[in-house]
Amino acid sequence: MSEAVTKLRTISGRVVSNKMDKTITVLVERVVKHSVYGKYIKRSTKMMAHDENNVCQEGDLVSIASCRPLSKNKTFMLVQVLESSNK
Repeated sequence: MSEAVTKLRTISGRVVSNKMDKTITVLVERVVKHSVYGKYIKRSTKMMAHDENNVCQEGDLVSIASCRPLSKNKTFMLVQVLESSNK
């Protein structure tokens, strides 16, 4: 039997919280078109991601990828820090 290869879903977003140990909260914004009026609207989602070495700070632009569930809410892991906020 061959194993099914799952493609990792990678998303970029802004870190809004790093107060937990080895966990960051990432705000991901997307633009969707309104079904009736056709206007483009910003929608956002907060996702929790695993940050093994606690390298992220609030305001950093990061890339996260899907992984197996690590806890009730944490199903993403940090891939890289794209842009650092110099606080």
